[in-house]
Amino acid sequence: MMPPTATGGPHPAQSPIRILIADDHVTVREGLAAIIERQSDMEVVAEASNGIDAFELWQQKRPDVALLDLRMPGLDGVGAIKEIRAADASARILVVTTYDTDNDISRAVKAGARGYLLKDAPRDELLTYIRRVHAGEICLPSALLAKFAATLADEALTRREVEVVALLASGKSNRDIGLVLEITETTVKSHMRSIFAKLDVLSRTEAIATAGRRGLIDFDVLERKKS
Repeated sequence: MMPPTATGGPHPAQSPIRILIADDHVTVREGLAAIIERQSDMEVVAEASNGIDAFELWQQKRPDVALLDLRMPGLDGVGAIKEIRAADASARILVVTTYDTDNDISRAVKAGARGYLLKDAPRDELLTYIRRVHAGEICLPSALLAKFAATLADEALTRREVEVVALLASGKSNRDIGLVLEITETTVKSHMRSIFAKLDVLSRTEAIATAGRRGLIDFDVLERKKS
């Protein structure tokens, strides 16, 4: 995977690139549509506010490129990507989001996204990504590419280990974690050793921080549960 360059300008003589935009924030959709509609080689053929509508509109319109956010109601971006790719393995999908954790990037790319871009990226970069994804390339910014490569090199936590880390982040002791999960404290300690090894950390604090950075735990949700 090579990060895109500033090449790939419009080709007015060709048919416009037909684009679907899916984002639950109307201002974001309108902003993206306004940028795209000013390009002679692009046109917006559909807009969706959730993942379910995104999939249905994709089936109806069969756009050349779909721009999807990750966090959407009904069906999230990864779910929509999976549905679209199940219907057409050649579908070209570009994720445009505010989320850049290792886990978010990994899930999106593994689901079949051909590109991943943050919403604060320059306008020209967005347009370049659309053109290059349409051309069949896989596009990731260099910073996100490094994160994705690191994720592939990491050994994944099991579902139980993720539960242990989440409870650890909520402030629970090994004994409390055992009571919640109905396992012995010895088993909790065994899970902790495995977690430390997989995350390449030496302390509970490091484990929590690393798990948060990789998107394995949501600190906002944990805070709401505490309140």
